[in-house]
Amino acid sequence: MPLLLASCAGEFNKVYKSADLGYRYEYAKQCFALGKYSHAESLLIDLINLKKGTEDAQESLYMLAMSQYMNRDYEAASETFKKYYQTYPKGQYAEQAMFYVGQSLYEGAPEPRLDQTPTIGAINAYQQFLDFFPASKQRGEAQQRLFELQEKLVQKELFSAQLYYNLGGYFGNVNSGNESNYISSIITAQNALKTYPYSRWRESFSLLVMKSKFQLAENSSPDKRLDRYRDAEDECYGFLNEYPDSKEKELAEKYIAKCKKVIGD
Repeated sequence: MPLLLASCAGEFNKVYKSADLGYRYEYAKQCFALGKYSHAESLLIDLINLKKGTEDAQESLYMLAMSQYMNRDYEAASETFKKYYQTYPKGQYAEQAMFYVGQSLYEGAPEPRLDQTPTIGAINAYQQFLDFFPASKQRGEAQQRLFELQEKLVQKELFSAQLYYNLGGYFGNVNSGNESNYISSIITAQNALKTYPYSRWRESFSLLVMKSKFQLAENSSPDKRLDRYRDAEDECYGFLNEYPDSKEKELAEKYIAKCKKVIGD
């Protein structure tokens, strides 16, 4: 007997309350096939428990995860996909489920200025997928997603380093805390350069180190002033050597001239 999916909500409620698990399951499958993911999810949430131990158990759990994913409930989807491959590590949909754990976390990852815990989770999930299924047809897509997510982490570090630098000048004098902010900017940027040596943001981090070291020298107490100007001068020369065509070349040269004037070279 055909299922009338185009009918009103009354029919769905009738199916939802039906004691015929086979009927409910077939209806859920047709809902899923027709893109009625909210209806499919509502039915499958109950059916995954009722179908446990049957031939339909794997498919119902996977369809639930995909319905959640298509409904953009990425947090729930990632957990359900994870539950699938933990329950059925050699199941029919194990490869897809593991891929979609990463995909769900990727879709739910926040913009770079926010906490990047979900981004780190997505990176770990994609890496696990590549470890378990190195020959997968989705290997290239997973690798591309990894690159995008890593760049997001780099941007997060860049925003942090820039924020420290901006706060350094805000407080007005060394005793108000700007010295520690310039130091924090330097440390954050230098750590990022070590962790992500080939990032497209490398020059931006190097520029922040140079600017922060110069401002640190400018705001230093007399006992630290000379050494910090020498350090700033060295950083400026290092920046020019690595980026001889930088748009910030004139700024580096300006800093060098000021450092030389203070140092007495």
